[in-house]
Amino acid sequence: MIGRPFVRRGPRRLGRDESGIAVVEFALTAPLFLLLIMGIFDFSWQMYANQVLQGAVSKAARDATLETNASDQSALDASVRERVLNVFPDAQVSFTRLAYNSYDEVGDPESFNDTNKNGEYDAGECFEDVNGNGVWDSDRGQTGNGGADDVVLYTASMRITRVLPVWRMLGQSQVVTLKSTTVLRNQPYTTSTETSEVICD
Repeated sequence: MIGRPFVRRGPRRLGRDESGIAVVEFALTAPLFLLLIMGIFDFSWQMYANQVLQGAVSKAARDATLETNASDQSALDASVRERVLNVFPDAQVSFTRLAYNSYDEVGDPESFNDTNKNGEYDAGECFEDVNGNGVWDSDRGQTGNGGADDVVLYTASMRITRVLPVWRMLGQSQVVTLKSTTVLRNQPYTTSTETSEVICD
């Protein structure tokens, strides 16, 4: 008889017991919180990597306009690679250059005679072979550093592996490729390398 009131009150007291709620809430929210924190760190790390690459590219691009670097660009690429690898030793760095006659031509296709008026280049239509490779291109840029007064689109790509497993946890690749691009005009240190020619296949 003495224990019965205690037995009746036990379930009620157990239902009002909140001592384990904090543990359950932490177990539910901790993974999301940790994922958010790692995402912030990963984003900051990528911003820093991009700044390192951009700084190296900006300096190399300025040096690329000098006459002493006109014939050989390997030293400039080596400078960018060295600056990047000093901070990210496992990065894979690659480079591309496209030269144009003027700023407003950057990224533009080679002009062509649209005989069927469909707005697209079709085989057999005459086109202006600006970059001298003998085929029509959707980007008229000429590979290389160009010549005097040419506008150069200089791009450096940095392929790196993320330091935190955020993307792996989300089922994404841990590898990311960052790119930095700058556009500058060469100084008039030599003759122009323009090789424009109209071709009709």
